[in-house]
Amino acid sequence: MAQLRILHLVGSPTCSIYGELSVLYAAGCLYALDDPAQYEVLIALVTPDGLWRFPVSLERAAVDAAPAMGMAAALARLAQAGIDVAVPHLFCLAGMTHYRAVFDVLKIPYLGNRPLQMALAADKAMTRHLVAAAGVRVPAAELLRRGDSLPPLSLSLPVVVKPNDADNSDGLTLVYSSDAYPAAVALALSFSEQALVESFIPLGREVRCGIVVEAGRLRLLPLEEYWLDANARPVRTRADKLKRDDQQGLVLVAKEASQAWIVPIDDPIVPAVWEAARLCHTALGCQQYSLFDFRLDPQGRVWFLEAGLYCSFSPKSVLVSMMAAAGTPLNVFFRTAIDNALQVRPTR
Repeated sequence: MAQLRILHLVGSPTCSIYGELSVLYAAGCLYALDDPAQYEVLIALVTPDGLWRFPVSLERAAVDAAPAMGMAAALARLAQAGIDVAVPHLFCLAGMTHYRAVFDVLKIPYLGNRPLQMALAADKAMTRHLVAAAGVRVPAAELLRRGDSLPPLSLSLPVVVKPNDADNSDGLTLVYSSDAYPAAVALALSFSEQALVESFIPLGREVRCGIVVEAGRLRLLPLEEYWLDANARPVRTRADKLKRDDQQGLVLVAKEASQAWIVPIDDPIVPAVWEAARLCHTALGCQQYSLFDFRLDPQGRVWFLEAGLYCSFSPKSVLVSMMAAAGTPLNVFFRTAIDNALQVRPTR
């Protein structure tokens, strides 16, 4: 088997926290998939100052030793690097869209969804419209814009207020009273130009469903369920997903066994969630893989929450955990994803 030259694009051009999260996942990927017989690894690290570095590893000393360069010089280097396939690890909006488009311009195959799909999924209001048109149930909602006067709340309380294009539950508030509503909207608008206000769906269960495309067919994966409590924790907040340890490093709270687990395949909720996920995947035009969050109300009805169309191929990546539960280890999943990307290699 010929060795492939794999580029891992890491960091964030806009946000230090997203850059740190990207490095955390990418480091896990590089460690777990270290196989010099199959892969020659190249790393490109983008930082919020807009500069690029090409370190030999993600260790701090290696990053500091790598010369910084601007976009033009970095793209010239990528164009001459003989890259077979790229793995994007960027979580910020620009990273998921503009920086993926760089690979399209350079005609370098890459894992995951195209910039259009990533942009659609990042726009929560747009995603809602698309999946609702496909027949998936969504909560009632309204969209507010920064700078507009705050209209009276038209939805019945409680409501969930969140930024329209933020991630990790940044700026999310569950609002029970009209007095708390203006502050919740202001908080959401501090993260985004638009705030999405949704009717609160009473808690039954909350799950995530992943799909991987294999030989042109959709493979529905085991669900992941999150621990919630109707009284103590009715929605997932940022604190339920990320925190800092004693050394101020990022910790993935949602990956702890007490917070999330794989749902048995014979659980009665699985077929309905799978069907909703299938409709979402198709409605958004997803490629290679997709990931969707759903809430089940006490009557067992499935409600769409959000889409997250990325995978860093780290052992802690949700799709990796789901594939492992389905019997496919990370190294096989990664190689299959590469082979699928190479089958649609752009003409140089």
